[in-house]
Amino acid sequence: MDVNSNALIRVIDLEKHYGSLHALDGITTEINKGEVVVVIGPSGSGKSTFLRSLNLLEEPTNGHVIFEGNDITDKKVNINYHRQKMGMVFQHFNLFPHMTILNNMTLAPIKLLKKSKAEAEEKAMSLLKRVGLEDRAKAYPAQLSGGQKQRVAIVRSLCMDPDVMLFDEPTSALDPEMVGEVLDVMRDLARDGMTMVVVTHEMGFAREAVTRVVFMDGGKMIEENTPDEFFKNPKSDRLKEFLSKVI
Repeated sequence: MDVNSNALIRVIDLEKHYGSLHALDGITTEINKGEVVVVIGPSGSGKSTFLRSLNLLEEPTNGHVIFEGNDITDKKVNINYHRQKMGMVFQHFNLFPHMTILNNMTLAPIKLLKKSKAEAEEKAMSLLKRVGLEDRAKAYPAQLSGGQKQRVAIVRSLCMDPDVMLFDEPTSALDPEMVGEVLDVMRDLARDGMTMVVVTHEMGFAREAVTRVVFMDGGKMIEENTPDEFFKNPKSDRLKEFLSKVI
């Protein structure tokens, strides 16, 4: 199979079946370095399944995911090695409740990247400062708001120096007034050139901070375009119907 491409991630004929349900139905797409791709669609459209297939948290039934030239769907590939370069942020923050924020952030760089404690802590503190939380380094997750926890979850992923960040509805579990502080961090990442794939219901973010918007329904990518064209000139009747209900 030809894997020579400038794309950071190539997805080829990806399928995921749960019995007779085709959660993913033959998806082929590319994500280039520096792109910010937002995936939107109704519940059950396959958005999160697609995102989680990019780092094999969901194992595809058929098809290939090529990451940095490596077919990570190949059973012989060390998927954990490649996952270190793919930051993942979930709806729920997945912080270790018994560890301080600083320890949450330094655990993986010390264990997996073999960084010294001092080096890992220096990086973690600089990232906490970037999101306005350096004064919370010694706090525990239970002492933080939902928005603060999600900001920590994002910079915890950044501690691993990932080449791409995957966001699975990162604001959907937050109180409305906390959504903005998390989206601000994501906008900053986009401005800095981080490659990002974001499943979200936040249409404002999809309009302003991204390279491309993808609409999924029924396990298929129905339409994709630049944000301006996507929202102003939707082509498919299904996308027009969806946008009429969410905007």
